[in-house]
Amino acid sequence: MRAGTASLLLLLVTAIWGWTFVVVHQAVAVYGVVPFLALRFGVAAVATLVLWGRHLDRASLRTGAWIGAVLALGYLLQTWGLRHTTPTNSGLITGLFVILAPVADRLLYRTRLHPVAWASVALSLVGMTLLTGRLPTDLALGDLLTLGCAIAFGVHIAVLSRHSPGLDSRALGTSQMVALAIIFAILWPATAPLSLPPARVWPAILLTGLLASALAYFIQTAVQRHLTAVRTAVILTTEPLFAGLFGYLLSGDRLSGLQQLGAALILGALIVSETVPRLARSRA
Repeated sequence: MRAGTASLLLLLVTAIWGWTFVVVHQAVAVYGVVPFLALRFGVAAVATLVLWGRHLDRASLRTGAWIGAVLALGYLLQTWGLRHTTPTNSGLITGLFVILAPVADRLLYRTRLHPVAWASVALSLVGMTLLTGRLPTDLALGDLLTLGCAIAFGVHIAVLSRHSPGLDSRALGTSQMVALAIIFAILWPATAPLSLPPARVWPAILLTGLLASALAYFIQTAVQRHLTAVRTAVILTTEPLFAGLFGYLLSGDRLSGLQQLGAALILGALIVSETVPRLARSRA
């Protein structure tokens, strides 16, 4: 596969992820958060089991189970937050996980943190303040939940990087999807009635389960073998940009001048935090 083709495929994945902020926002407005997640990851688990179930082993199941629990917390906070904030805000704040992942790695495993990372955290907090119109200590419920999601996703990346070496990536991805499906299936009866969603919610469940989870994971795993880490990082940081674009086109989200500046600061922080340390290492 050529690098150009791989880049376009990965860009397609980030566009799908950006689109799902609007899709999920509309779905959970009429259907419960936990039931939606249970069905979404039930679909994803079945799809990944069909594709990669033969690669599962005891080690990947054990590791995927507890790492999947961290991922489940992130998706719960993100989807719950989408009930109380706009798709644009959700996409931009969720994108902070790119910056928070190395911070989590530093706090959990005492790894060295590039000085640019601390500057990116500060820049992103300024951007979030302008975007939401509130200090990080006084965020609205939806934005606060989404910030918790970004923290959980950052922790997920840190622990996944630490514990995934030596395990088959397909098996580990499958075991995480299965873990999410089981967790949300257990939580469903305790949080909402056991009822099927309205017909208009099913496209969102299939889109997020098949395209945004199973297929997107498959594409990302395949194309990253043909891309440099810097190019991959830059492409993945366009997800919040796509969230804002689809929020504008499909959900009527509009940002004031200060909010646009805040969004630009967040996107700038994401790109700088990923590219500068990697470029420095490659030159070294």
